[in-house]
Amino acid sequence: MKIIKYKKGSKGLYKVELDDGRSLALYEEVILKFNLLLTKEILETDLSDIEKYNLECDVYYVALNSLKSRFKSVYDTKEYLLKKEYPLDLVEMAVDKLVSQGYLNDRSYAKGFINNKMVTSNMGPNKIRKELLEHKISLDIINEELVVFEEELQLEKINKIVDKLIRSNHTRGGFVLKKKITNDLVMLGYDVDLINKVISDYDFSNDKDMVKKEYDKLYKRLSRKYSGNELEYKIKEKLYQKGLYYEE
Repeated sequence: MKIIKYKKGSKGLYKVELDDGRSLALYEEVILKFNLLLTKEILETDLSDIEKYNLECDVYYVALNSLKSRFKSVYDTKEYLLKKEYPLDLVEMAVDKLVSQGYLNDRSYAKGFINNKMVTSNMGPNKIRKELLEHKISLDIINEELVVFEEELQLEKINKIVDKLIRSNHTRGGFVLKKKITNDLVMLGYDVDLINKVISDYDFSNDKDMVKKEYDKLYKRLSRKYSGNELEYKIKEKLYQKGLYYEE
């Protein structure tokens, strides 16, 4: 098969037109490896080897280009390529090549992930650890890189979160509010000991104006169904469930 024309396309591919009417989209590495520029022909016996090597290059470049838009772990990259239905052996070959070239590095991924979450989120170390494990980063790497999230910084973040949660609260008080804030912080990935260390400095006593407002709302709603002592009992029961205490 004689090559009658080369035409440069996008993504590093060349359109190679053959004298039998067929055309191939080949990477430059393939053209050079099989010496196609000089021979200007493709032997039928070489065609399968050319197509296989071209696919190998394709897997590599698809993976490399995906890293330009978003840094990935080794596991993420493999999953990305396998979802595109590339053969497993070529996926592993491409990933190994990217690792050896330094484009893929789980430690660098963990470092960047941790720094990003520390700066842009309220996420604590336990949640960061959990998310990195989902990306199949080794626990040793995670723990070694998480040392940058020092206790002092965690305490500072917890204080800010507690302040914000108290300011934004308009319906809870006392032990209920304290429990909710503690649970929220645990869900964010902070250790209970650090949470308690911060929360112990806060006053969770009832805000009288808020209690009165909640009392009036409940009175308006429940008085349609109850009256007298029963109404008063139902209101105080609802308030207690919110951690609020009403004193006349």
